Amino acid sequence: MSESALSATGFAKLDDVDAKAYRNAVLLGRFVREEMAAALGVTIEKAASVEQRLASLNLLRPMPGEPNLLVPVSPDAAAADLVGPTENHIRDLQQSVTDVRTRMRSLLPAYFESRQQRNQAEAFDVISDVDVLQAMLDEWGDKCRTEVLSAQPGGSRPPNLLATARPKILERLHRGVRIRHLYQHTVRGDLATTAYIQAVTEGGAEVRTTDELIDRVVIYDREVAFLPEQHVVGRQPGAVVVREPTLVAFLCKVYEHLWAGATKFTPGSADSAEITDDVKRSIIRLMAQGYKDELVARRLGMSVRTCRRYISQVMLDVDATSRFQAGVNIVLSGLLDLQ
Repeated sequence: MSESALSATGFAKLDDVDAKAYRNAVLLGRFVREEMAAALGVTIEKAASVEQRLASLNLLRPMPGEPNLLVPVSPDAAAADLVGPTENHIRDLQQSVTDVRTRMRSLLPAYFESRQQRNQAEAFDVISDVDVLQAMLDEWGDKCRTEVLSAQPGGSRPPNLLATARPKILERLHRGVRIRHLYQHTVRGDLATTAYIQAVTEGGAEVRTTDELIDRVVIYDREVAFLPEQHVVGRQPGAVVVREPTLVAFLCKVYEHLWAGATKFTPGSADSAEITDDVKRSIIRLMAQGYKDELVARRLGMSVRTCRRYISQVMLDVDATSRFQAGVNIVLSGLLDLQ
């Protein structure tokens, strides 16, 4: 059957006369032009045109043994005849695309290993393709031996990413890999992130939260670090892959510094009041530096609405009716000296 039979214009030509003719053909068990013309009250030429349209859509076909006699076919069978070859072609194309991607990605280790051997002084690679980046992260995660360090700023994590990450993290923990996660305090109020943290901490991971984080980082076995690509416009950011030992060691020291100042997070524990006070103190410090609500919220990984609610609580705590008065009262109370 030609591809035109599958086009929208082809189907649009079926009208009430065609539908009536098809019903009559089903009732009679055959399509004979003369009989159909008489039944529909149309000319032989019109019946021939109807026959041609129904046959083009495989709704009529010759009877086995009687090629000159057309009989009706069920719409399901006709549709299968029409779209089956096209669906098979689409499946073949999809499989070809998958095969090409798989073969190309299998060359990634050889590519990066050869580049590293070619220039031992090369400190990093920029990976802009997020699919290639994910393949690299998965590869390093699968072959890591001792430790994974990660810092994830920006508050709660997307549930679909957490669902994808959970089995990978649990598998690495099962292999004896030590895993540490750093988040911002605001994840403690997110149900999806809290459920993920509970699952991985029960598996042996360590999780802490802090008020602010510099940026996202993932470090494998203290040998390679992934940092977010900066100043990207019009596409999803990739990552900078750092392998130079001195740079990786420095990033590990920065991570240990952040870890030492963070607070352990065990879902269900009674430390929310202490964390709330930490958040308020961070808001006071950023307000004192002149930051607007939107920037304070971004720095602390929370929504602007939540940030303004905290600011209202701070103003209530210091008995202020305006931000200027709040600043004066905070200075007079000595709260800034505690930062």
